[in-house]
Amino acid sequence: MPAGPQLAAYRIVQESLTNVLKHAGPAGRAWVRLQWRSDALELSVLDDGRGAAATVDGSDGLGQGLRGMRERALLHGGHLEAGPRAGGGFGVHAALPYRSPR
Repeated sequence: MPAGPQLAAYRIVQESLTNVLKHAGPAGRAWVRLQWRSDALELSVLDDGRGAAATVDGSDGLGQGLRGMRERALLHGGHLEAGPRAGGGFGVHAALPYRSPR
């Protein structure tokens, strides 16, 4: 996998876990899953937290983190979806192709 998509994957996981710390609440747990497919790396970061209602830093939860993650994925020909999970918590799912589209 080229260095650009590798860094994008790292930063998406990093930002997702930062968001868990900020928004999931003190008892929130997170799971990171990486799947190497034949054409792309797929990653998921899921939590069981309370979402923006549990923000610990006083922010309104409307920062640029999700937009930045989405832009990183798009830059490398991938995609990212993020939002509340059925039954509670939040999820981030991204796919980053091994090769950028030409």
